[in-house]
Amino acid sequence: MGTVGKALELLDLFTRVRPQLGLSDVSRHSGVNKATCHRLMTELQAYGLVEQVEPSREYRIGPAVLRLAALREETVPYKSIVQPVLVEATERTGESAHVSMLVGGRVELISFAYAQRHGTRVILHDAETLPFHATSSGLVILAHSGPALQKEVLGRPLPALTPQTETDPARIRARLETIRVQGYAESVGAFENDVHSFAAPVFASQGDCIAALAIAAPATRVTPALRDEMIAAALKGADDLTLKWGGRPPERAAPATIDAY
Repeated sequence: MGTVGKALELLDLFTRVRPQLGLSDVSRHSGVNKATCHRLMTELQAYGLVEQVEPSREYRIGPAVLRLAALREETVPYKSIVQPVLVEATERTGESAHVSMLVGGRVELISFAYAQRHGTRVILHDAETLPFHATSSGLVILAHSGPALQKEVLGRPLPALTPQTETDPARIRARLETIRVQGYAESVGAFENDVHSFAAPVFASQGDCIAALAIAAPATRVTPALRDEMIAAALKGADDLTLKWGGRPPERAAPATIDAY
């Protein structure tokens, strides 16, 4: 990896739950020595990609990122298109909805919406990168991706995040074909013990799966009727986004039950 790649990789260390990092933190989380981290962060700071906060001298994302994000949204308006679709899904189901995108080989949460029908709901603020193997979003994207990504994801260690997390690559691989034919993925307690979710794929103009729209609810609240409504809302929302982003929704059979985990 070149110098530019190493520097940009450090930006991935910043998250909603870790918005500011000192130099020692950057070195520890990246595995790069402090002298190199200081040089790379200084270069990022020179271009406004990070800035230092007084008096702690910790780093945070800089204003140049906002300019780039605004330019991206102006030319490819993902988030402004996503939000109304998410709101429609939450109003229909009474549950939380979110969209995640395939970015650099990772499943990145880009937007979410909450319904006001229940006091207890699935909260997504702290989730940024979702695991492929343990979420309905990750599974449905992986199922509709090419063999290279599937090989890469299933070839690395798959941590058990809960007792319900499937970590056997062979069993996950077998499940992906069912998900692809079915058109949606279901996950019960695999990422968080009490969360039941459904996700459907979003396609770009060239037919590539680039994102997933998911509906998530507390597992104890998912009745057969709500389950059907969540599946329908995920499929409709994903198809709506596909059309709005210039893609074509796939032809699919009527939803049928698949085994969840």
